[in-house]
Amino acid sequence: MPKELILLDVQRVGFREYEEPAIVGNMVRTKSILSGISHGTEMAYYRGTSPFLCKNFNPDKRVFLKGAQVSFPVTLGYENVGLVVETGPDVAKLKKGDLVWLPRSHRETHVTPEDATPQETLGPTDPILLLPSGVKPEQGIFTALATVALTAIHDASIKIGDSISIFGMGAIGLIAIQLAKLDGATKVFAVDPLEKRLQMAESLGADTTLNPLRCDVSSEIRTSCEKGTDVAIECSGSYSALHEAIRSVHHSGNVITLSFYQGEGVGLRLGEEWHHNRITMHSSMGGWGCPYKNYPLWNRKRAIHTVLELLQQKKLVVEPLLSKKIPFQHAAEAYELIDKYPEKVIKVALEY
Repeated sequence: MPKELILLDVQRVGFREYEEPAIVGNMVRTKSILSGISHGTEMAYYRGTSPFLCKNFNPDKRVFLKGAQVSFPVTLGYENVGLVVETGPDVAKLKKGDLVWLPRSHRETHVTPEDATPQETLGPTDPILLLPSGVKPEQGIFTALATVALTAIHDASIKIGDSISIFGMGAIGLIAIQLAKLDGATKVFAVDPLEKRLQMAESLGADTTLNPLRCDVSSEIRTSCEKGTDVAIECSGSYSALHEAIRSVHHSGNVITLSFYQGEGVGLRLGEEWHHNRITMHSSMGGWGCPYKNYPLWNRKRAIHTVLELLQQKKLVVEPLLSKKIPFQHAAEAYELIDKYPEKVIKVALEY
């Protein structure tokens, strides 16, 4: 029987078998090729820091309430690329042999409707999408993350000639550099404490790289941009980095946050620059029922299709961000690698 990955408990990855349903109607069966591990959302569950393990997000009241929303064992993953191996009699758009992107968990196969109703949240009702010609699985697994970065760029309202500081050179930050350039930014500062990631940032278009362990980031930026950047985008999930992002923008500047912050805001001092410089912070969240900035002209479905077009046109480079492919059956090693040795990897994927 096929297997799926589950998180048994904090830092305990395992597998369980499942039965494959019959294919009927507009159902499609896919065989997984690669699935990317989210270094943010998934690792929050892996480390036991996700708020959903102790609180419940009420979709009507839009507030976290007491009581865990999820409990172990937990399924993980939402970045899957698979091959269509079987189709139902009512399937019209996909065929056997097609390469598709699925916002689905880490498992060997998936069965899903061909045309599920698109939602503004990731979930079992999200559609699977045919990867454009020429887009490889190693590129396709970045679709969800690139959509997150694109949403942040839209939220930033970048204008031609703007200066941007981007904090956190993980996969999303490195993608954001490229999209900011495409959107008209003429000066991009990349900030990260890991030198290898800064080197990657420079190769992908960053004009200046800054290591917060070696310099005062805000002072360096203000020396170059006089009063600070027009916008800062915080991609790391670090409260200290968010504080530096606030310090890096000019008076009345904008800070866009797209990270899944964990725990209390240690290192974030809102009584300093945020208060005295009248900074605006904007949470860039394109899921969980949150509308896009330019809705209805833009929604998550359009953002995803735009990312796929950019990948096909080679305007967005993501393959160098995939640091390692680890066999699915050795998934525990992949999570341990990300957790203990973040300096060694930018993105890890499971290979089936």
